[in-house]
Amino acid sequence: MFTFLIRRLGITVITVMGSMIILFTLIQLIPGDMATTLLGPRATPELVESLRIRMGLDKPVIVQLGHFFYNLLRGDLGTDVLNHLPVSMLVFHALPYTVVLALSSIIIAGLLGVPLGTYAASHRNSLLDKITGIVSISMITTPPFLAGLFALLIFSVQLNWFPTIGGGEAGDFLDQLAHLILPVASLALGWVGYIARLTRSTLLEELNADYIRTARAKGLSERVVLYKHALREALIPVIAVVGIGFGNLLGGAVLTEIIFHRPGLGYLIFNAVKSRNFPVLQGGLVIAVFLYSLANLLADLSHGFTDPRIRLE
Repeated sequence: MFTFLIRRLGITVITVMGSMIILFTLIQLIPGDMATTLLGPRATPELVESLRIRMGLDKPVIVQLGHFFYNLLRGDLGTDVLNHLPVSMLVFHALPYTVVLALSSIIIAGLLGVPLGTYAASHRNSLLDKITGIVSISMITTPPFLAGLFALLIFSVQLNWFPTIGGGEAGDFLDQLAHLILPVASLALGWVGYIARLTRSTLLEELNADYIRTARAKGLSERVVLYKHALREALIPVIAVVGIGFGNLLGGAVLTEIIFHRPGLGYLIFNAVKSRNFPVLQGGLVIAVFLYSLANLLADLSHGFTDPRIRLE
């Protein structure tokens, strides 16, 4: 397990480094001069040049990349050129909103998807199994931003059951929870269907395995066979998918945060793109890549921990 951990850590570090190089290069390739864009067309050439020097834009790209990694190793994500605030402060202020949103969404998706898939597999080809299949496919094919728009229009604007926008008052748990319900529902919807279908297919495969036939031949009840033996093995790939799903939800939270005006990492990156605030954009993307890679690493480790065959491979 230790060798497996070291190997996965090495792959994660390489992935993060490669992703950061690609992101840095893409930001540099954006048309237009960053300093001129930030200051506007009326800025004097002297002021533009001063900002270019302050941002390090007067140096070659390879030197800028070296400074970027050097500062990153020191925990310095740069400075917001518009508000003169540390980017790390802005990012880590917004990060909890996104993590809570993504984590709540994947937990809700797992709590709903696994029972739905289990019920469908245990009642194969029944009417409820077919209805569950149709509902699951409908959930999977519904984009989160579309679900968010409909949830906002119906439950906030028309019925006035939930708050419309924002993340809730700081320190007020109930208000924050009320602001969290609709974003979580819209973001988790597709993953409920996906986890339900995955649980159903893996559980049906396990129910046809030889050890299940042996358990039934020993006279074990169908409930014991289903929940104690088959479901435990069927959940191994589901655990891996849940870990990867958390990483994907961190990215999918961007549109949801924009729709609900939720002050998370995605909304921060969106505003940085609009204002061409490249230090904030760069710092936000770095943290997003790191979190996505970390989520995948934890998914691999949990998969390896629950399934000895992965560790042996």
